[in-house]
Amino acid sequence: MAKYGHFDQENKEFVITRPDTPLPWINYLGAEEYCALMSNTAGGYSFYRDPKERRLTRYRYNNVPMDRGGRYIYIRDNKSGDYWSPSWQPVMKLDKYECRHGLGYTVISSEYAGIKTKTTYLVPLGENLEIWMLEISTRDPRPATRDLSIFPFVEFCLWDALNDMTDYQYNLNIGQTEYNDDIIYHVSRYRVNHDVVGFLACANATPKGYDTQRRDFMGTYGDFSNPRAVVEDKMNNSIACGWSPVGALQLACKLKAGETKTFIFVLGFSEDIKEPPKKVKKFSSKAVIERELQKLKEYWDANLNNFSVRTPDTELDLMANTWNQYQCRTTFNWSRSASYYESGIGRGMGFRDSNQDTLGFVHMIPGKVKDRIKDLAATQLPDGSAYHQYSPLTKKANPSDHKYGDDHLWLIYSTASYLKETGDTSFLKEKVTFAGEDTGTMYDHLERAINFSMKNIGTHGIPKILFADWNDCLNLDQGKGKAESVMVGQMLVGAAFEMGKIAEFIGKPKDVKKYNAIAEKMKATINKKSWDGEWYVRAYTDELEPVGSKVCKEGKIYLETQAWAVLSGTADEARGRQCMDSVHKHLSTEHGIQVMTPPYSKFYWQLGSIGVYPPGLKENGAIFCHPNPWAMVAECMLGRGERAYQYYRAILPAARNEIADLHKTEPYVYCQMIAGKAHKDFGEGKNSWLTGSACWNFVAVSQYILGIRPDYNGLLIDPCIPKGWKGFSVKRHFRGADYFITVRNPRGVSKGVKFIMVDGEKTTSNLIQPGKGEEHHVEVVMG
Repeated sequence: MAKYGHFDQENKEFVITRPDTPLPWINYLGAEEYCALMSNTAGGYSFYRDPKERRLTRYRYNNVPMDRGGRYIYIRDNKSGDYWSPSWQPVMKLDKYECRHGLGYTVISSEYAGIKTKTTYLVPLGENLEIWMLEISTRDPRPATRDLSIFPFVEFCLWDALNDMTDYQYNLNIGQTEYNDDIIYHVSRYRVNHDVVGFLACANATPKGYDTQRRDFMGTYGDFSNPRAVVEDKMNNSIACGWSPVGALQLACKLKAGETKTFIFVLGFSEDIKEPPKKVKKFSSKAVIERELQKLKEYWDANLNNFSVRTPDTELDLMANTWNQYQCRTTFNWSRSASYYESGIGRGMGFRDSNQDTLGFVHMIPGKVKDRIKDLAATQLPDGSAYHQYSPLTKKANPSDHKYGDDHLWLIYSTASYLKETGDTSFLKEKVTFAGEDTGTMYDHLERAINFSMKNIGTHGIPKILFADWNDCLNLDQGKGKAESVMVGQMLVGAAFEMGKIAEFIGKPKDVKKYNAIAEKMKATINKKSWDGEWYVRAYTDELEPVGSKVCKEGKIYLETQAWAVLSGTADEARGRQCMDSVHKHLSTEHGIQVMTPPYSKFYWQLGSIGVYPPGLKENGAIFCHPNPWAMVAECMLGRGERAYQYYRAILPAARNEIADLHKTEPYVYCQMIAGKAHKDFGEGKNSWLTGSACWNFVAVSQYILGIRPDYNGLLIDPCIPKGWKGFSVKRHFRGADYFITVRNPRGVSKGVKFIMVDGEKTTSNLIQPGKGEEHHVEVVMG
């Protein structure tokens, strides 16, 4: 048994068995507009649509103690005066504890002083609110009645999360609350913005008191662990007018031996101040909450039903079937904007990020992916470049954004992925504005993306890097405008080849020729100018000095340009093998592949912010989990299944649960990076949940290792697996039909399909044409 928890495969839950996890292990509640980040000890925060402008509850990042505040419940024994929290934090004393993170819900069960509790947290589908359902019972065999007080508590944020933590001369004077019909209303800024109302209520019991001013509930020098109102069992019925508004209620609970009572708390957001009483009433019974929980489970089952797998590796199955896809959907909702490591204030939705993220869930929700791609295209500028980020609330981009050398090209990769999944060529004819200025078809948007790169070519004949490329910290342009990115050049090769395939798919032969010519010319240029003997150069500085070359004292080899040389078709097979062998020799570790080596020992102004980080962290030599799957894909394309699988297992979260004290981040989701060899904490995970690692690892395992890959004209079956695997099976929904695929590997090969049987008919092609009917059975024999 792992130290902190384990997977419950049947219920699709991760069970945390002790509260003191190495870091807060969190979940995301809410699949639509309302989001509640929920830790295993009830920490976290909630917001509506935009974590910056519509932050409902306050959270203190990098706090001491860790993970405060949250959605807290206090229980007080009125006879003894003892009190505790059924979620462990913030009082931090329990006799028994268990947290079950499920798909869109969390259940925390605990016992203390003869009182047993089970608290279910969820955001019902279609609602902008969250439910905390507390079931409380006594296990004391004595007939005496237990006299308890229950206090639900949240601290409200003043909507604008940045202002809330910076401009105190202003925001300590705008907090306002009201208390009407047993509901606490958070109406800060309501006198100006009549579409921002928060509320907290108990839906099935009448409070005996309340506080909405923090100092009254906490005491002037009290804190989360010993609030005055709980210690004294007395509320002041305070109304906030300035200072810090909170929501806190007091409810009486008398329990006979063996009796169970249920309390339902509703915390939510509304744009109509008349709406909260209706919502509170709607969720006033346990039966309703249980139905909502069942609907939530059915919703996620339906989402996950489009892809499932059974292999010899149970940890691969756990991740690919459930948790990796769940994480991919979470990144769809929030991109990189709101986690325990992203404050939700500065980034918004990223153009590059969100385009890549679609690759991981287009099989689930192609319609929503189509809408997201259109949203992204609408932030593309008329010259073909793109704003780097935009607000999820207003969908307006930040006009002061720097231009990145790679952003715009990701639109081609996401659109190609959507077309391969759906065959929806009409999408390319849809009209979308260019950052609100002129309008063009989606095909026009893709063409302009290519054109922008082609108009920004540097001295070596390779695209300019501009502010940066995928590696945000390679800020090589120091004012001369000459710095170039070999990775962007490789991306251009791949994007141009993809444009040729799209053009062929929609019957544009002239464009096929044009884009293939662009790809071939850039491919030749990179191979002539940027092949370094054993690997590809990464970039060129503003002084046209190479980065990621054997002539460099530090930063000799980078992962990105080796993997992308293969992914894009830039490298022939010989160079592809050689550069990926160099990755294995110089960058591969037992905890994954480092993004570069040796790390920079000091700050070099010519290279930009990469040297800000100590060696072994972030871009300066960490194991970035986002580009690791690029290496997996490259190895599959080269037919080296053993190595691809080795790389996959090295960073697989479920496989790292046994080293949780080292890994630290959640063993059910990917993190952004793992500390590299040069760092003292080599192997420690950092920055979990909202990361491109989720989508790319799912693409690597589902489309390349297992080899079930959508293509323009059908479903391609092309596994690249360890030789020891005797086979595996996959269920894949594709273009309206379910494909039940059984793969057998009688000769113990890594790659190669001998023949395929589709619904009993033998074919030698490994491309399955979309067929009529709702169900198809496919038998694949490798050899």
